[in-house]
Amino acid sequence: MSDVENMLALLAFCAIVVLWLKLTAARERAVKEARRQCQQHGLQLLDESVGLRAVRLRRVNGLRRVERGYAFEVSIDGDDREPGRLWMIGDALSGLSLPTIELASAESIVASALVKASSNVVPLHPGRRPDDRLH
Repeated sequence: MSDVENMLALLAFCAIVVLWLKLTAARERAVKEARRQCQQHGLQLLDESVGLRAVRLRRVNGLRRVERGYAFEVSIDGDDREPGRLWMIGDALSGLSLPTIELASAESIVASALVKASSNVVPLHPGRRPDDRLH
């Protein structure tokens, strides 16, 4: 191999290493942001990790910027696993999608207590629909 080919191979290798380091640092920032958002919304970040799921170009103030989409899983009450997603441009959060928490109304609590007191019937509650998300 000639010196030019060696130099090009070395430059390509350095470019791959630099890209890998930048993506690793961006992923760590996304983990911190996911952890912060889960703490703010009363959720538990499962596995303490996020995964890069999408990369797209987005226009911000007239400039095209690279926006990265990360997926992760959260738990509302410790017994479930719900998907979450966040979008980041550079170090800034640009989008967030978390599962919603359905709160029981006072009427349903009273009705449930009456049913339990009067019979051995177990009341059924409707499950969460996949479209019940914060956007």
